[in-house]
Amino acid sequence: MAAALGLPSATHAQDAYPSREITLVLPFGPGGIADITARVVAEDLGKKLGRQIVILNQPGAGGATAARAVLDAPADGYTLALLSNGTAISVPLFKNLPFDPITDFVPVSSLAYFDFVFVTKASGKFKTLKDILDAAKANPGALNVGTINVGSSQNLAAELFKSTAGVDFTIVPYKATPDLQVALLGEQLDMIIDSQTALNAVLQQDKAIALASSGPVRSSLLPDVATAQEQGVTGFDVTSWNAIFAPKGTPPEVVSKLNAALVEVLADPALKKRFADLGVEARSSTPEEIGKRLADDIKKWSDVIKKAGIPQQ
Repeated sequence: MAAALGLPSATHAQDAYPSREITLVLPFGPGGIADITARVVAEDLGKKLGRQIVILNQPGAGGATAARAVLDAPADGYTLALLSNGTAISVPLFKNLPFDPITDFVPVSSLAYFDFVFVTKASGKFKTLKDILDAAKANPGALNVGTINVGSSQNLAAELFKSTAGVDFTIVPYKATPDLQVALLGEQLDMIIDSQTALNAVLQQDKAIALASSGPVRSSLLPDVATAQEQGVTGFDVTSWNAIFAPKGTPPEVVSKLNAALVEVLADPALKKRFADLGVEARSSTPEEIGKRLADDIKKWSDVIKKAGIPQQ
C-alpha cells in the first residue's frame, strides 16, 4: 500500500538515516580527554555515515545541562548524548538531578575505556603498592593520597580503594591535576590517583612511577603495571568509560545503525592508535553491555558515596 501511494516505507526510512547532520552533546568543556576522543570518533563516524557530526559542549553540574539539551530535542537520532562513569556518579551525588540516565536514555555503544594509575614520586620512599599499604596499616591516617575534586571519579576511586584494602589514609582533594603533581613532587603527598593521560608527562620524565592500575586486568596501554587486584586488593575495580546514548523513544533501527557504524569505526587500527597515544582504549559494545555497565556503576558508586559519608550536592 505504501508503494502504491508513493509513501516511504519503514525500510526506506531506515536506509535514509541520517539525512542531515547529527549533534553529539558533551557534558564537558572543550580540550579534555572526553572532548578530544569524542571529536576523533565524530570525525570518523561522520565519514562512515556520510553526514557531519557536530560536537556541542554543554558542561554543567552533574551533566544536567547536556542531558536536558538532548532530551528537549526530538528522539529521532539527530541529537545524541555522551554519558560516562561520571554520569553514574552523578545519580547518587546530586540530590535533585533533573534526569534519569536509565529511564530517559537508550544506550548505543561505548566509545572508550581508561583506568586510573596510582603514582608516587620516583625518588621517594615508596617503591611498590605494598609499601603504601604497609605504611597505611602501620600508621592509620598518616599517609596523604591526592585526587582531584571531592565526588570526582578519582576521588571516589581513592575512597573505594581505602575501604576495599581495609586501610586508612587521608584523601586530599585538589582543584586540578597540575596541583596534584606539584604537591607529589614537593612531598606534600605520598601518592596520587589520576588517569594515565593526565600523568603521562611526569611518568615519561621519570619524575614519578606507577605503582598500580585500577582496572580488573592490566591495561593494554600499561602492560608492565600490575593491577591493584594482582597486588592483593581483591575486588578493587575502577574503570572510566565514555559512551553514546540516545533519548528514549529513538527508533530501534536508528540505534542499530549507529551501533553498527560505531563498531566498525572503533575497530579501525588507526583510530585505536590515536586513542592509545592519548592513554585511552577504543572499545565498542552492544547497547545491552553499556546499559548494564551504567546501571552497575550507579549501584557501585551509590554504595561508595554512602560509606564515605559524602553529602549530596
